[in-house]
Amino acid sequence: MTQQECIPLPKPLDQLTAQEIERKAAIGKIMTYTLQSLTNTYVNKGFEWLLPVALSQSTDPLWPDPGASIEKRIEVDIYGKPVRTTASMIVHKLVGCSTVYEKLFIVSPNIRIEKSERAKTGKHIYEFTQLDFEIQHATSKDVFALVEEAICTLIKGLKADRKAELAILGRSDLKVPKAPFKILDRADLEAKYGADWEAAMIKEITEPVWITNIPREFYDFEDFATGRWDNYDLFMPQYGEVLSGARREYEYSKIYEKMEREQVRKENYSIILKMAKDGRLKPTAGAGIGMERIVGYITGVSHIGECQPFPRVPGNVQEL
Repeated sequence: MTQQECIPLPKPLDQLTAQEIERKAAIGKIMTYTLQSLTNTYVNKGFEWLLPVALSQSTDPLWPDPGASIEKRIEVDIYGKPVRTTASMIVHKLVGCSTVYEKLFIVSPNIRIEKSERAKTGKHIYEFTQLDFEIQHATSKDVFALVEEAICTLIKGLKADRKAELAILGRSDLKVPKAPFKILDRADLEAKYGADWEAAMIKEITEPVWITNIPREFYDFEDFATGRWDNYDLFMPQYGEVLSGARREYEYSKIYEKMEREQVRKENYSIILKMAKDGRLKPTAGAGIGMERIVGYITGVSHIGECQPFPRVPGNVQEL
């Protein structure tokens, strides 16, 4: 039996035992603290807190991201127009950060109907929440510094203020990371470990690491001359990815060429193309922190659905 087959799926609230209720309550307090700590960091640094969008004509294509595994997209007709459930607010961030808000963040729900076989990876749910942020005229290094400060502040605070909950969860030994975090190149990792570099790498690292240069969607910055991508994921030791982000494309010719190359439906991103063509799309950088994933790492759960009051496990639909 493989490790994935051994991972127990999270239970609905009404099926929890007394001991499981105590554990669930501890996870809830950690989630509350995490949301408070992270949002305080961003507000105190002058970010505007935007409200999320659930339905839109334009959302993340999730293509050709090798990490995406979407079974279907939800589309409905309202007022005579097709709209989709939010897969991520990347398009909204690019428009918002190029116009009104120089620094923004959103606690954003995302709906991605994952394939049923991802139920037991422990890292996938079909509804999840990101702390999604974007900064005008920022570099990747700016994002690294911001995230490192936010996460170190969070974990230091948890160890001081949530000792009882960490003890209940068996995580009293949680370490405050050392900043700056190490930076590794995806191409080097592939050369060292092969195609399954993620699984091999997280077993060896003992501190958070940034992984850069990952071929992905059209909005992540790519150097056409070298083929390198100015983007990044943050991986936690023995756990895996908790954040994904990039410096963004803003030049019309590059965005158009990448959409053509990846056969992305341009009509779904007409506002991005028009703003870029008119020179109104500004250079930005940002990322999204998966709230269930970062709390999953902190609490040591076997399945991140445990971090949700009403688990959204692929292939499983509960009454609530």
